Order: sequence, then structure tokens, then C-alpha cells
Amino acid sequence: MCSPEIVRFARERAPQPSRRAMLGLAGLTALAAVAPAPAVAAPRRGVVDLTHTLTPHLPVWPGNPPMVMVPVAWHATGGFGQFALGYWEHTGTHIDAPAHRIPGGATTEALAVDDLVAPLVVIDISAKAAVDADAVVTVADIDNWRSQHGDIPERAFVAMYSGWERRIAQPSTFLNLDERGTPHAPGFAAEAAQYLVAQCGIVGAGVDTLSLDCGADPEYGAHTALLGAGRYGVEMLANLAAVPAAGATIIVGAPKHAGGTGGPCRVLALT
Repeated sequence: MCSPEIVRFARERAPQPSRRAMLGLAGLTALAAVAPAPAVAAPRRGVVDLTHTLTPHLPVWPGNPPMVMVPVAWHATGGFGQFALGYWEHTGTHIDAPAHRIPGGATTEALAVDDLVAPLVVIDISAKAAVDADAVVTVADIDNWRSQHGDIPERAFVAMYSGWERRIAQPSTFLNLDERGTPHAPGFAAEAAQYLVAQCGIVGAGVDTLSLDCGADPEYGAHTALLGAGRYGVEMLANLAAVPAAGATIIVGAPKHAGGTGGPCRVLALT
């Protein structure tokens, strides 16, 4: 055992913590008491490309010319490559601005950017489209979606999935013209488009075919209902089977040329 003198001597000689050190220790203790728990990394979101690759072989509306690519600069001579592109606005995966159907309607550069990012709703009519090329999204289809998934979110984008892109490798079957040159492909019924605008407050609607309307509809009622209400459309969407019926977000990379009625766009879904 140590003698009392030795113990007392050791205590007297032991270094004492400074006031600054004591305050620092107290501060660390306080911080530890209120520090948040380590952050849990948010799950990574998937990104689905809803855009067809634009090529001269992609189907276009009957009478429209195909897209053209002309090389105008070469790496070997100038150090850079470049193409001149030629296409009608409504080629490939593209947006319809209100001006496409409505005289005096909003043009591409006037579209509200807030409307180009929206909750995505996918209504699947592929079963009936498989047996009826003139199948349409009806009000009953919309109500059936709502019964399964709840109300359509305010300012949503509603897309029709008909499975029509399975035909895209053969443009003649994608266009599906009859003997009179009339295309037959699914779309929105005019009443359904009106319902989505008036009752659901959507910002836009899209299809995986070449027209918002059923191809054989000579009145273009869905175009008129949607674009006439200041909404926009996106035609020839791709990969809608890869996104959920509800819960995703769509991003429409719309063109911005002055006075445009539409144009090719890059469309993405965040799942």
C-alpha cells in the first residue's frame, strides 16, 4: 500500500484540466446529447426513358416526311462533327402545344415550366387495344383507375398505355392504315379528355400512339378538349409498361422555339 504522503504528493503533482478544456468537454457532451441520429440514405430513384430514339425510320403521321440527318462537319477536316437536322415539329416522341390545334393558343416557348414536371398517371388499356385497334380511354377507364389507386393527383399528367409500341419496328403496322388511308390506333375518347380537364385538373395527357385521339376519329375531339383548355399533349411515348400506374413523376423536356406548335422532346419518368 502507498503511504498517505505518497498519495497526497501524486494528487498535488497530477496535471489539472484547464477551464477551457472543461468548457470544451461540456460543449462536446451537450452536442452529443442533441446531435441527430446518422442520416439514412434515401432510396435511389429509378429513371425510365419514355422517349423513342429519333431516326429517319421512325413512323410519322401519314403524309409527313421522315426525319432527315445530313452531315455538315467532319472531325477529319475541322475537328468537330455536326449534322443538319430536318423534321416536322410533330415527329417522334413530341409535344403538342395548344397552338397545334387552337388558333391563338399557347406556343412552345410559352408553356409553363411548372407544368412540365408532374405526377404521372398511367391508364392501361392494352388488353382491349389488343383486340380493337380503335380502342379508347373512356371515363369508365379513368374511374376504374381511381377505384384502384385513389384520386388522380392535382396537376397530374395522364398517359394512355395501349402496348402499341410493340408495332414500332414495322411502321406499317404502327400506322395501321386501312384501304382508304385512315389510321387505326388507340387514343383518348373526347369525353374522357374533357373529364380529365374539368374534373381532375390535369396539366397534360400522353399516348404511346401517334395521336391523342383514336386514329380514325375525324373530329379530333381529344385534341380539342385538351389543347383548347390550355393543356398540352405528348404523343408517341415509349416504355410506359416500365413505370407504375401511380406514384411516378414525369419530366417533359419540351422544345422552346418561338411560335412553335410542338416539337420532339425528351421525356423521363422518375419512379
